[in-house]
Amino acid sequence: MSPTQPSYQVTDPATGEVLKTFPFATDAEIESAIAGAHTAFTAWRGRSLEERAAVVKRVAELFGERADELAKLSQQEMGKAYDEGKEESEFSQAIFDYYATEGPRLGADQTIPTSSDTGGTAVVERRPVGPVLGIMPWNFPTYQIARFAAPNLVLGNTVILKHAESVPQVALAVEQIMKDAGVPEGAYVNVFATHEQIETIIADRRVQGVSLTGSERAGAVVAQLAGKYLKKCVLELGGSDPMVVLDTDDVAKLAATAWDFRVYNNGQVCNSNKRMIVMDSVYDEFVAQLTEKAKAIDASTHAPMSSRRAAESIDEQVQEAVGQGATLHAGGVLGEGPAAHYSPAVLTGVTPKMRAYSEELFGPVAVVYKVSSEDEAVELANATRFGLGGSVFSVDTERAKRIARRLDVGMTNVNTPAGEAAELPFGGTKSSGFGRELGPLGFDEFCNKRLYYIAD
Repeated sequence: MSPTQPSYQVTDPATGEVLKTFPFATDAEIESAIAGAHTAFTAWRGRSLEERAAVVKRVAELFGERADELAKLSQQEMGKAYDEGKEESEFSQAIFDYYATEGPRLGADQTIPTSSDTGGTAVVERRPVGPVLGIMPWNFPTYQIARFAAPNLVLGNTVILKHAESVPQVALAVEQIMKDAGVPEGAYVNVFATHEQIETIIADRRVQGVSLTGSERAGAVVAQLAGKYLKKCVLELGGSDPMVVLDTDDVAKLAATAWDFRVYNNGQVCNSNKRMIVMDSVYDEFVAQLTEKAKAIDASTHAPMSSRRAAESIDEQVQEAVGQGATLHAGGVLGEGPAAHYSPAVLTGVTPKMRAYSEELFGPVAVVYKVSSEDEAVELANATRFGLGGSVFSVDTERAKRIARRLDVGMTNVNTPAGEAAELPFGGTKSSGFGRELGPLGFDEFCNKRLYYIAD
């Protein structure tokens, strides 16, 4: 595993200009980070859940106070629209606030009823494990940290954070928030690690686990390392979520909902509705409505994708499909380099022989499939190696619920594209997720469950 670029660097996707560079960490700095996290763990775990939660509460407040700063950094580093970046910062605040408020209850001891023959008192305790490594992606540079760091800090673990190489300023800004909030020195530390140093961290006996959100390729490498060194591993990988439209009494409204969710963050969302599976009775008008949405976008003012390479990759997938017979109804225009502009597109007629059928389309492309029965819709929805999330829409909620239960995904939604809230767990099945238990909301990912039994 070699670094994808010579350093951590800020490249403005709107222009392609490299604005700042940050050197990779030295081996001595990596050792210092691990040692600091290990030392801090002893004292941090010794505080009560309530004390740790109070510190995390202050982290939440600072995310709110610095939402503007974080949004501007996200815009500069990965092209996120300012309003979406501010919304993400505020959502990150909500996640930290949720764990600060509910953490003491979620992490409390759980009494287990015993039979009359057994007697005694049995309790399951959730105990922190130690330093844990988080490897974060660029697409939601603050939200992803919040999902990982908030429960671990409240539980009593310490965090070593390796962010994507394209968002170093956000990584440093979040580290500063932790310091200013009173998180002890070493309990949260950012490292500009190389890929080789990631193995060093995972291999170290003081580090107790690793969590990665990223590609299948990266997940396979991290899982292999975790297995080699017998470390707990949690992965959240790609997605190609189906959005099944059975029927609707307002096609325009539902198409607008589908479009807004698909192009949010320029389509660079793991659980985006990347495959819209629509009944034939609705299909033609649904596609027409999406096409109008795509044509109405002003490409000159639309936010760029995260990088030139990202824009080129989505363009290659679309052009390969069109070359094999798919129909591009609107958009799909790659702007001039080195900027990363790509106009949101509507694509139909995708077949299994095309890359766009089996690969994740990580960009603003609405792919729509026509089906004529519920069984056909379910078969197509499940015809993927991914299993992150999915949604089903119908005016008959019971019908939608029945179909939703047949989807092979980790998160199923009825009459909404996704359940987005701080208190809702996030995770998938098949190639989309590994080791991410849904409850109690992050506390079971990196904890030791210990039985505490007292005989009568």
